[in-house]
Formats: sequence, structure tokens, C-alpha cells
Amino acid sequence: MNEESPVFSTGGVSTNQISSVTNPTDAPIAYTEVLDFLITRPTPQEITTFKVSAEAQERLHTLLDKNREGTLTAAEATELDLYEQLEHLMILLKAKAYDLIG
Repeated sequence: MNEESPVFSTGGVSTNQISSVTNPTDAPIAYTEVLDFLITRPTPQEITTFKVSAEAQERLHTLLDKNREGTLTAAEATELDLYEQLEHLMILLKAKAYDLIG
């Protein structure tokens, strides 16, 4: 393996975006909630029913509204990108969980 090749792709997420996730005080609330959930080693059934809080959902709706209106700040655009990455991860995780459930 080439030493410059990443072990995994960040999917276009910048190093600054990733570092904000590693600092819980700067991470979007949904990231913290998902990390807290995953650290509990949930069962496939628990994964399929997991939802972020109403507060996290409201924040996402606010960001989506601002995006439609064209009024997102650069920081909000970064946050929205992180939410999109998280949503993709959760879709894949739930699909795997449903496969395990059978």
C-alpha cells in the first residue's frame, strides 16, 4: 500500500471538519448523540430504531431551510456537510443491521 494512500476516504470532508468532530464541544449535536449510542454496542434491533433527538432534527431542518434560502454561513455549510455524512453512515449501518436481523 502506498504510504500516501488513506486507509479510508473522508468523502470530501476536510481535516478541519473531522477535527471538529473529535472535539465534542464543536461537533454537531447529532454526531455526539450517534457516538454516544454506538459506544454502547447496540444490538441490530436497537440500531434499526435509533433516531437522533428532536433538538438535533430541528437543527438539521434549520440548516436545510437556510440552504434553500441561500443564507448559510461557511460554518453552517460545513455543519450541514457533516450532517449529510452522518446520515449516509447511519443509512448504511441500518441496512447492515436489517440484514443481520434477517
